[in-house]
Amino acid sequence: MNTRKSISFLFLAICLLFSSCANSPKEASEQKEKISENQKVVYANDVIPIYENFNLILGDGANVGQATKFVHTDFFYTSNDLTRDWVVYKTPNAGDTHGTSNNTRTELAQTKKWSAMSENKLTGTLKVMNVSKTGDARVAASYSVVVGQIHSADGHENEPLKIFYKKFPGHTKGSVFWNYEINTAGDDNSGRWDYSTAVWGYDFSVVGDSENSYPPEPEDGIALSEEFSYEILVKDGIMNLKFMSPGHKTKTFTKNLIVSEYSKKSDMPEQTQKLFAPIGQDGVERENAYADEGLFFKQGCYNQTNGKSPSVNKNWCSGAETHGGDIQKQYKDGNYAEVWFKEAKILVSDQAISNKGYFTKND
Repeated sequence: MNTRKSISFLFLAICLLFSSCANSPKEASEQKEKISENQKVVYANDVIPIYENFNLILGDGANVGQATKFVHTDFFYTSNDLTRDWVVYKTPNAGDTHGTSNNTRTELAQTKKWSAMSENKLTGTLKVMNVSKTGDARVAASYSVVVGQIHSADGHENEPLKIFYKKFPGHTKGSVFWNYEINTAGDDNSGRWDYSTAVWGYDFSVVGDSENSYPPEPEDGIALSEEFSYEILVKDGIMNLKFMSPGHKTKTFTKNLIVSEYSKKSDMPEQTQKLFAPIGQDGVERENAYADEGLFFKQGCYNQTNGKSPSVNKNWCSGAETHGGDIQKQYKDGNYAEVWFKEAKILVSDQAISNKGYFTKND
């Protein structure tokens, strides 16, 4: 009798086991569906709702239009740092460039252009997560990324504002500075040059003595993954800049965009004479600067380190590692720029008009 009970119990246990196993795939499928329903893709426009004002240019040179409900795992996506979601812009040292630039970018370009006399504003709060690990320290653009711009849509298409972050290899802290590029007088733009102003740390002109030697680390610099913010306000022909970061002194600057400071050879600053004049970039600016041109904002990750030889241009060509343009190899060994934004806002003048012509020329 005990043996029969044992056999019956064993048979029942086996049946229950098979019954449970038979139900497992269904239960697993139902559980997977529940998980999928609960998961939500976080798009960039969920984090920062300004993308209807911009086209997005990727590190492969593509213009993808308005980046609403858009993700590209190589260049543009969102990430959570355990406190909040951020929009990630990522750009290799070499991909395909946009327009006539030497450099790759994953960057927003405003779809409208406006006059410097009207009121327009762009703000951003960000942290730079990576700059290129290779480059030539004697080249001013090496190890840097541009995180905000004002660009001209007309004429030479020069840039009255570029906001940089730059960190030399081996340093903990990097520099934040901004450049003004002259709107060169005449039809020949080859003489154009930048004048750079330090915010925290160094300006653009501070370089190494040799390919792999670096200046001392800036005492008041910004580290990778350290947050900072900028505000760009253009009104009545004046560009007003404000830079903020916790633990750092807030800095403000102004620049006239419609009356040039550099319309004569004698106006050329010493910085420019040392950095740009030796390579033939020693032009003068038209007297009314950018007064006659449509301007527009850019924001994102415009990598300033590239693989072109410094013999081409000792200020802008870094000779960095590019692995023949293989993006994944560049990402693997740190030859890229990466910028995370958590906030951005834009104010656009009612007088702004379509910027379609810029994209037609450059896409």
